[in-house]
Formats: sequence, C-alpha cells, structure tokens
Amino acid sequence: MSHETVYAVASGKGGVGKTTTTVNLGMVLARAGERVAVVDADLGMANLAGFVGLNSDSTTLSDVLSGNASVDDATYRLAENAVAVPSGTSLDDYAETSPEGLRDVVDELRSQYDVVLLDVGAGVTHETVLPLGLADAVIVVSTPEPASVHDSRKTLELTERAGGEVAGLVVTRTRPDTDVSYEEIADRLELPLLGAIPEDPAARESVYAGTPLVVHAPDGPAPAAYRRLAADLAGVEVPNERADGGRGSGDRSGSTPDAARNSAENGDDEAERDDVSSAITEAESEQ
Repeated sequence: MSHETVYAVASGKGGVGKTTTTVNLGMVLARAGERVAVVDADLGMANLAGFVGLNSDSTTLSDVLSGNASVDDATYRLAENAVAVPSGTSLDDYAETSPEGLRDVVDELRSQYDVVLLDVGAGVTHETVLPLGLADAVIVVSTPEPASVHDSRKTLELTERAGGEVAGLVVTRTRPDTDVSYEEIADRLELPLLGAIPEDPAARESVYAGTPLVVHAPDGPAPAAYRRLAADLAGVEVPNERADGGRGSGDRSGSTPDAARNSAENGDDEAERDDVSSAITEAESEQ
C-alpha cells in the first residue's frame, strides 16, 4: 500500500466522470481488502446521497459541519469494506455548514480507514480549494477534450495554492479510434498519467441499474481500467472476479466498516435496503 491515505478526486469542470471515478475506484479498493470511505466533499452541489440510495432526511456531512451530528452518524455502509459519507442536497443544508470543519472530519476518517476518497466539487470556491489541501494527494480527472484539459490547469493551480500535492491525471471517456495521445495530454500538464478509462457502453446502463460500473459489468473495458488504476495507485492486488459484495445493505456504520449497524427502518422497501447506490446524476454518468 502506498503511503497516501486521503485522495482528493478533482476536476476543473463538471461532467467528466469525477464522481463515477471516485466511487468505482473506491469499490475496487474495497474488493481488494482495503477499508474505504468515500466522502462527498462537494458541499454546494452534492449528489452522493442519491447515489447510495439514502432518504432525503438522512443524516449527512452537512449536519456534521453544522454541528448537529457526528461523523459516525453520517457514515453509511455501501458494501463490505466500503462506506460513504454523503453531503446534504438542499440550499439550507449548504447555508448552515462550516466548511472548515472538514479538516476534523478527514482526520477522523483517516484514523479509521485505509483509504479516504474525497469527491471534490468543480469550480473555484473556498469549499473546492479546501479539500485539495487536506488530502495527501490529488487525482485530477479530465476528458481528452481541449476545454476539459485547459480547466485541469486551474485545478493544478488551486492545488498548489492550497499547499497540496498532485498524484497524477486520469483521463476518462477515451476511445481506441483516436489520434489523441493521453500520455501527451499528461505531459502537457506535467503530470504522470495514472490511467485512461475507456468509453464503456455499459456505463449508462449501470446508472439505471443503480450499481457502480465495476459491479454492474465487471468484464467491460472501463472496469478493467479502474482495476488497473487501483492496483497501480494503491499498490494492492486487485481481484478480477465479479464483486459479490458490491450490493450493500445501506446500513449506517460505526467507527469502522466492521461496526456497521442496520439503520433501515421497519417497513422500508427491500430493494432500497439492498441497493449499493441509486442513479448517478446525468452530469457524472459518462464514466
């Protein structure tokens, strides 16, 4: 395992597959035996609550940052070894948060999990910059499109200003029939290329199925690329078989995944309890 524990997954703009990369990377690492926490650090435009199938009144990171809940209260089990900490989705949730409290949240999760993945919001705000400095390393996500690559430079500048370190670049939505060199894109940004995630026809299907791509269609090109990314990034042996534990119970966890406790109320729909995740928002569904 590499020495990094906390990774911020960031992009210069939305719609490049940042959340999808965060979740699938987390699920692969969990399958490899790492205890993983995925955190929705996009406080202004949060979408992880819907992704893990939580009710709108579930306790979230927003409640933690407003002083109304503990980190454990806002931690939910996705699958074996994998938990999520979603953020609130309403403007009222956002208005009541104190982003500076994220430092304490990250420190607590760092002490409990092998890997913490922060899904960082796009754009240039205080809430966006803060996680870049809290993480041990930043993973920059970009498509091969010139506009996306250009905006990635802003992420690099923000990371430098926040005092953070960049691990490298992940290029999503890649195609075999293209003249674009992804290594050249990384070189242009003066970053190592961590991985290239191919366009995968099963990606949209996985959205409607409500499961991460690496669980929904593990034999596809993108899941194979996510497995290589996880193995190279964290230095772990990643299994190739279908993630049998990918469909979690939605249980709320305690301080560690092993302490997860059932939070489903009597009368809840069985499918809701069994879902690892619900549909990813369309802007984040490409890969």
